Amino acid sequence: MNQSVEQQHDENPVETLTSEQYWRENLKLIAICLAIWFFVSFGCGILLVEPLNEIRLGGYKLGFWFAQQGSIYTFVILIFYYTRQMNKLDKKFGIKD
Repeated sequence: MNQSVEQQHDENPVETLTSEQYWRENLKLIAICLAIWFFVSFGCGILLVEPLNEIRLGGYKLGFWFAQQGSIYTFVILIFYYTRQMNKLDKKFGIKD
């Protein structure tokens, strides 16, 4: 009953193009989320730790905070963001679960 996107659209070239657009937008969203996560976890937690440690957040150095908690909070927020954006993308392309 449930077919994958490619199975649903392999029969018609127009639908195949739609399938390719769907996956292109999905990959773009994944790349954006990974870039943000990389910047926050690696950039702010390691590369920019010294300048960020000049700033205090709740009594902690900001670079330390990003390394210990900020990257985790960002990761959780990105999960919810990705889920919400994928639901919008599914509706846009008429994909049902």
